[in-house]
Order: sequence, then structure tokens, then C-alpha cells
Amino acid sequence: MSIADTATARQPGLPSSVLAALFVPLWSTGFVTARLVAPHAEPLTFLGLRFAAAGAVLAAYALIVRAPWPRGSRAWLDALIAGMLIHGLYLGGVFWSVAHGLPSGISALIAGLQPLFTGLLSKPLLGEKVSPSRALGIAIGAVGAGLTLLPRLGATGDGGIPVIPLLVCTAGMAAITLGTIWQKSRGRGADLTTNTAVQYAGALVPIVLGMALTEQGHFDATSLPGWVGLLWSIFGMSIGAILLLMVLIRRGAVAQIASLLYLVPGVSALMAWAMFGEALTLVQVAGLVVAALGVAVANRG
Repeated sequence: MSIADTATARQPGLPSSVLAALFVPLWSTGFVTARLVAPHAEPLTFLGLRFAAAGAVLAAYALIVRAPWPRGSRAWLDALIAGMLIHGLYLGGVFWSVAHGLPSGISALIAGLQPLFTGLLSKPLLGEKVSPSRALGIAIGAVGAGLTLLPRLGATGDGGIPVIPLLVCTAGMAAITLGTIWQKSRGRGADLTTNTAVQYAGALVPIVLGMALTEQGHFDATSLPGWVGLLWSIFGMSIGAILLLMVLIRRGAVAQIASLLYLVPGVSALMAWAMFGEALTLVQVAGLVVAALGVAVANRG
């Protein structure tokens, strides 16, 4: 029995809203971590260490508890593809863009656009019905995202939003959207622990390729922030938050789960302001509030 399955067995009635309340702040720390470690490690090198360590921890735990591994080459391939999309390409895009000047609060907002894409794709790809209220919530959230982005798009200096990192981060957001849908359609019944361990193996494919082409493998082993960020990324994010995400994907409609990510930019922006002094304009703050309103409407009832 896996970590997530054990927790579910102990508290079978634990509502998804409680899990979501835990997931949002955990997920939000990922964008702040990208900013924290940027001066101390190259982004893809950092992610390579993170995925390798997290995958090893999960694999060791799975062997100890004798959790079932994917059966057949197709199941292994499905998990590897999900890992390349959800972890490798998505986080690679986020960490690279933050390391190249995109504010961490803005990178969180770009990731928060996932509900718009997921809502558009979940019906043709998964056959999930998107209710009128949920569609309205997605639209409101998209308006909030636009209000936050447009005032500083292409601007230079403090608070500016550089275009190339913005595009790279957007590509990462598209990758996790497709990965979430892939996991929902192909990962039914898979053990969460072993499936996630295999996903991290898949995530290493684009990360290692990117490292070989663009980086020197730098990680400052004498840096306390670098180690704090790495350890938190392994245990808080790659194990805690990701397993929680997989539980939420298994429990609910993809469009509803994705709409929770509209809450992440506001939380991440507050964290970035407290830790790094990243500031937002009044219009951008209003955009975050509108985006949060979109979550409330999308998840009503």
C-alpha cells in the first residue's frame, strides 16, 4: 500500500476541500523556491538533482512496502510521458523563466492559466462536462490573469515582465495541462507512489537533455539557501505536493481541480513580497483578486 493509499485508508471521509486547502499553499511555495535557489544553482541542474532524489526516495519506499509497479510496457510508457509533461517540461519552464528574470509571482500566475486550457480541453479529450458556472469561473479567472500580466508585459526594470521567459513559462503551463489530462485518462488505478517514481524518471529526460545543451551543471554545495530549497523541493514539493495533486486528480473532475490553481498566484505573490520584496501594482493586485473570484465561481456547489 502506498503513502497516499495509506492516508486515504485511515481517513476515508477526508473531503477534497481539505486536501485542496493543503495543496494550494504547498504548490505556491514552488515558485518562491525557484527564486530562492536561482542565485545558487542552474535551474535545470537543480531540477535534475530534485527529480533524481525524489524518485529514489519514492522507489525505496515502494520496495519496502512492496507497492505494485506499473504492469506492462504501456503502463510504464504512460507514466513516463506524464512525468515528462507534468514535471520535466512544466517545472523546467518555470525554473528557467524565473532564473532569467520572470518574477516568481508572475510565473505562478502563468501556471494559474492552466484552468482556461484545461476547461477547453477536458470535454473533447476526456468527455467531462464543464457546467455553465464552472465555465464562467474559468472566464473570470482568465480576466484576472490578464489584469495582472498586461500592465508590466515587456517592461524593463523592477517589476517588469520579460517576454522570452514569459513565453517559456507559458509553454511549461501548456505541458502540465496536457500532462494532467494524460494522467487522468491513462493513470486510472495506478499506485500513486510507484507511478510518481516512474514519472520522475520520465521528467529527467527533457531535464538532462536541456542540461547537456545549455548548462554547466552548477550547484553551490556551500550555499544554505540552495540546500534548503533542494530539500524542500524534494520532500515538500516532489513528494508531498505532487502526491496530493495525484490524489486530487484521481478524486475529481480535471477542470475543477485545475481551477484551484487560480488561488496559487495570490499566495505566491504574498510569499514573494514577504521574502524578496517583489511588488505588484494596484491593477495587478486587483487581477489576483478577480482570479480568486473565478475559483469561487468555478467551484461553487
